Amino acid sequence: IELNGLLLADIPGLTTQFDAAYRTGYALDARNSFFERVRATPELVALSSKLLFSVPKLPAPPVTPPPTPAALPAPVKDTPDARSFFVGLYTTLTQLPDVPMHARAADGRIGHFNVRQWDFSDEQDDNPRRYVIDRWRLEKKDPSAALSEPRQPIVFWLDKNIPLQYRDTVRAGVLEWNKAFERIGFKDAIVVKQQTDSDSFDTDDTRHASIRWVVDHSEGALGVGPSVVDPRSGEILDADIGITHGWTRLPRYLTRYQFPRPMGTGAAADGARWITQGGEPASADYCNYGDDAIAEAGFALDLLALRGEIAPDGPEADAIVKATLKDVITHEVGHTLGLRHNFRASTIYPLAKLDDPSFTHANGLGGSVMDYNGWNIALDNEKQGEYVMSTLGPYDYWAIEYAYKEIPPAQEKAALAAIAARSTQPELAYATDEEISGDGDGMDPTVNQRDLGSDPLAYAERRVQLSRELLARLEKRGVKPGESYGVLAQSFRSAARQVEASLAFAAKYVGGVKYVRDYGGTGRLPYTPVPAAEQRRALKMLTDTLFTGDGFALPPDLVAKLAPDALERGYTPPDDVQPGEVWLGLQRAALDRLMSDKVANRITQAPSKLAAGNSAISLAEVYERVQSAVWAELKTGRDISAPRRALQREHLRRLTASLVRPSAQGNADARALNRMGARELLAQIRSSEKRAGLSREARAHLAESAALLEEALKAPLVRAS
Repeated sequence: IELNGLLLADIPGLTTQFDAAYRTGYALDARNSFFERVRATPELVALSSKLLFSVPKLPAPPVTPPPTPAALPAPVKDTPDARSFFVGLYTTLTQLPDVPMHARAADGRIGHFNVRQWDFSDEQDDNPRRYVIDRWRLEKKDPSAALSEPRQPIVFWLDKNIPLQYRDTVRAGVLEWNKAFERIGFKDAIVVKQQTDSDSFDTDDTRHASIRWVVDHSEGALGVGPSVVDPRSGEILDADIGITHGWTRLPRYLTRYQFPRPMGTGAAADGARWITQGGEPASADYCNYGDDAIAEAGFALDLLALRGEIAPDGPEADAIVKATLKDVITHEVGHTLGLRHNFRASTIYPLAKLDDPSFTHANGLGGSVMDYNGWNIALDNEKQGEYVMSTLGPYDYWAIEYAYKEIPPAQEKAALAAIAARSTQPELAYATDEEISGDGDGMDPTVNQRDLGSDPLAYAERRVQLSRELLARLEKRGVKPGESYGVLAQSFRSAARQVEASLAFAAKYVGGVKYVRDYGGTGRLPYTPVPAAEQRRALKMLTDTLFTGDGFALPPDLVAKLAPDALERGYTPPDDVQPGEVWLGLQRAALDRLMSDKVANRITQAPSKLAAGNSAISLAEVYERVQSAVWAELKTGRDISAPRRALQREHLRRLTASLVRPSAQGNADARALNRMGARELLAQIRSSEKRAGLSREARAHLAESAALLEEALKAPLVRAS
């Protein structure tokens, strides 16, 4: 059979992905693509191919740069010639099982990957869609035994390229899941084997679930756990986990060296997208347990090193790195067992309980390893518990029970319904990728990545404190003779990112709505507006942290030292790290969210979802508190510093835009309140601009602000279509 036309083609659709990544026009060159290796056994045919992607010539830069730099062509790097490169693909052809596995129905209250099927056999059924979960075929050898080995265990092969010093850690991360299987009667449901040099098989093929170690030079880390599923039944036939070496190298690297990522004016706004978007959209079956986790580890090790509690190359740091690696492996194995993310699981325990290592060792830091749990870092001089998740959480046991517990077919429907009905138990809280960006901007403040504890806002407040501690210690630390200044720049970036993430949690409370996946009869409603007291607390944190004072307030001597490492920077121009611009980027993003139509709509509609006697925060209160904090000098009489003037201009820009160019779908109450706020602000400016003690810059700023407000209030409306 001639397979060249099929397998030397762009079956995965890589051309589209390359267009999105590089915008250079790479296309498949089938004539120069080839099979590198072919292997056939009675069970399968495995083909390793090399596909060549090329472009006749690299595009020249445009004469006039586009408004968005991302639209510029960005050819591949680190290849001998950017006009072409090979991509290696491994294809396995194998037969599906003769007898399909018994399919198990999915339930929307528990997070399993699923296969959607269509059943048209019943004409009376108005919904022919069926959803069956992805799971391995796992059957007891002795069905009558309370604890039995499976007929065929789930076997994971450790690729021989995994470094010796990390094999035990990887093995432990895989076998952690046996705790959940033992609870439902399976002994050694998962087995780990080590591939040796004498083994002739490839861990790539569909007969060997595997974990492979990938070494590359990129400044990041990746953990992915894809699987191959029988579409007839949802049976998982193969799974392969890829782990990059960055998980063990980068956390220590980040505590000592410059990690090149600019955070100037543009990057500050880019880095703060979380506040306005509530998190980047994620594919349901894609796991990016990568750069954010590495940044978390880097921040933790950086702070602990500055406290003098660890050395980057010491045994304590090595133990933390291995604990992180085990957590990553357990998370990715969970995906290969059929489990989706659970981004609400981190909220089931109060923070105070997480200081007790004996509690977290038995119960975990949160409800599930399938969350992106934040690091558990205590404040200085407080008791320190475990840093990362060390075991399964209660949700993990529940999800495995639903998917893998042996149930007689006649009893299955009722038994599964009973298992799923436990979804209201607090320790089984669940929300996944879609809820992260609920309502388009992330409306539920209890669904986050990298938070921890039953009060995400308290965790955010702690993180801001830890970030300020790191910056204070950084000022005292300085730079040793002969040491690169890049270490200071990296530490500043690390602290700034923690502040970013913390403010993201707080921003979701204002106009927030909590969503649960309950079915009828639980006594809980799917949508519940965040209590007004919680919204006010979050708004206070945002105004006190972001809209009061001059931002990071670093001493000039430290700001002047925030230079990138000259070698790590390479041939790019030096990035003038400006803490004020980074802070302004966070302020812009917060204003964008707090003054957005999405937030306004949810606030104005909240009373319709609240029972009698439950108060709601008003849109007027939110706008008044923001405006009062931003323009505080109009009441205090103080001079207006340059950072404060920049913040006030950003608020003014949004206020006037809502008057002159309101959105056609915008919130009517928001427009009316903004017009009222503009009139009040104009009156306050007029009464303040002549007072004594103002700098010339502040007087000019107030005069310009007044002129802009007057013009905006007089301007005719131009509604956006």
